[in-house]
Amino acid sequence: MAAEEPIYRVAFVNQDKVYELYVRHVFQSDLWGFLELEGFVFGSRSELVVDPSEEKLRQQFGEVKRTYVPMHAVIRIDEVRQSGVAKISDAKGTISQFPVMPPKKST
Repeated sequence: MAAEEPIYRVAFVNQDKVYELYVRHVFQSDLWGFLELEGFVFGSRSELVVDPSEEKLRQQFGEVKRTYVPMHAVIRIDEVRQSGVAKISDAKGTISQFPVMPPKKST
């Protein structure tokens, strides 16, 4: 019996919103400072109740093969038994991006 492929819940900050996605693969990218997310998992389209934020994410990431997320934007990554509802929420409280150094001025 083959082992079931793991599912990961990835939460990251993007433009003052917290994105929570479910994916099958998380890799450190060859692009320095980025994580690769592949194999997006969304709820079944046959469900009667439709969550607008999940639909927005499905539209945004449904046809995406792989996306690159800056490591400093990632809040947490959890391996979960089954996928839940992907969602977008406001970044409230103490969630903020890692400080970035301003670029050096060329002389």
